[in-house]
Amino acid sequence: MEKVNLNEPKSGSELVLDTLLSLGINRIFGYPGGAVLPLYDTLYQYQDKIFHVLARHEQGAIHEAEGFAKSTGQIGVALVTSGPGATNAITGIADAMGDSVPLLVFTGQVATAGIGKDAFQEADVIGMTMPITKYNYQVRHTEDIPRIIAEAIHIATTGRPGPVVIDLPKDISANEVDFYYETVVDLPSYQPTIVPNGLQMKKVLAQLSKSRRPVILTGGGVAYAEASAELIQFAERYQIPVVSTLLGLGTMPISHDLSLGMGGMHGSYASNMALTDADFIINIGARFDDRLTGNVAEFAKNAVVAHIDVDPAEIGKVVKTDIPVVGDAKKALEMLLSFDSVATDHADWTAQALSNKKRAPFSYDKSDDFIKPQQVIELVGKLTDGEAIIVTDVGQHQMWAAQFYPYRHGRQLVTSGGMGTMGFGIPAAIGAKLANPDKEVILFVGDGGFQMTNQELAILNGYGVPIKVVLINNHSLGMVRQWQESFYEERRSQSTFDDEPNFQLLAQAYGIASYRLTDPSRLEEELTVITENKPMLIEVCISDKEHVLPMVPAGKANHEMLGVTFNA
Repeated sequence: MEKVNLNEPKSGSELVLDTLLSLGINRIFGYPGGAVLPLYDTLYQYQDKIFHVLARHEQGAIHEAEGFAKSTGQIGVALVTSGPGATNAITGIADAMGDSVPLLVFTGQVATAGIGKDAFQEADVIGMTMPITKYNYQVRHTEDIPRIIAEAIHIATTGRPGPVVIDLPKDISANEVDFYYETVVDLPSYQPTIVPNGLQMKKVLAQLSKSRRPVILTGGGVAYAEASAELIQFAERYQIPVVSTLLGLGTMPISHDLSLGMGGMHGSYASNMALTDADFIINIGARFDDRLTGNVAEFAKNAVVAHIDVDPAEIGKVVKTDIPVVGDAKKALEMLLSFDSVATDHADWTAQALSNKKRAPFSYDKSDDFIKPQQVIELVGKLTDGEAIIVTDVGQHQMWAAQFYPYRHGRQLVTSGGMGTMGFGIPAAIGAKLANPDKEVILFVGDGGFQMTNQELAILNGYGVPIKVVLINNHSLGMVRQWQESFYEERRSQSTFDDEPNFQLLAQAYGIASYRLTDPSRLEEELTVITENKPMLIEVCISDKEHVLPMVPAGKANHEMLGVTFNA
């Protein structure tokens, strides 16, 4: 490694911030503490260069960085202190790992002399984060800081994206050096495959030419690769119906004729029947998670499976794969489109799949007594012309948002998929809005998740973040309650809230405009406030008996859906 001599000595903290700036990063979400005081003191001197967002909890800082990264594709950066600061960040790091979110997380650490000696606020960050990061580092020499940061960003943003942790002892960030090692990234053992094998891609088209019931499954990998245009072009060229995962929503517009919407546990009838009856599934950038497949033994039993994924570990992990293709989704689709078109014969199948879409669309019963959450989401879709960035927390409202918002673009839905992390919503919406100041950002959150991270509302006015928080309040942990009512003889064990705070007063405490909607006859009129450009809380009171339907019970196959409503 070549040494780069400095004109004057610099501290480790200066090297951290200078390296981030040299790599185009000028935004950090964080929370200070003893072990990172050298970094925060230096950050004070860099205020005109680096924008720091002061979270109100370390978990909030990570989710804010996630919202920034998920909505843009750029790396999110967070900074937390040692011990409890690092452990508070673990939930967000695990969430980012599950959903392939590029994050760089700096954790403070006790001075090197105290490591392994149970020093005050010491925690084994490397040991704890090893299973939930793409890679992690503990810096032992100040001069290594620029090289490690450059490597960490490269690892986090290439191949299958993911979080990387850099554990930074306090003395390493305080020490001064007169040189550092160059930041050229040279990682012979890390060479992700981006361009797929052409012969494998030709096998996909050869199988497509034989298929009579093909389906495309689009996942988050299509969104992350910015491959929506290529996906649409490929589907249109061969007139193949498209099923989306939760994280793949928007990669093909919901309104597109070939889009069947989301598949899986709370997916559409058309999507689940297409997956069940297909004879060829082309999976692009999805990992066949259990919420999509249902009972794996019954999943697509008669289908040849092609799986295109940038992460080879995902191929064949859940569903037996006949045509494995390792590579980036965009590169793969570009290659498929570059080949001469093959003749296909599946027009009747496509017509059948699309007829199922009309036969059993997502629907709900109207009510004169209660506001229907599905209608709320439909109206927000109309008021925002389907163009808002939609952020959700986790629970029933998340599934209603997946079912009823008319997504048009990849990265338009920012949600917690793999981990299903309650408390994700508010901070993630803040990160998404800071990353996209010119776009409308709407958050759907339940009263359970809202109470986990609502302290982050303090950021809204302080940083000028006009997100619109739509609180779907059913005074319960709705999805837990739904399962109890469906499968546990309606025993609501610890799933209802009888002592909730006054959310309107809570909004006032944070200086946020607040509205409480209870009358279904006035819903459309009252919901128009969402178009005003200011931070707000819109509390929508709904029935505590509403269920998300359709639903595939745990252990059942996708075609064994409950609550499907067919048009007459």
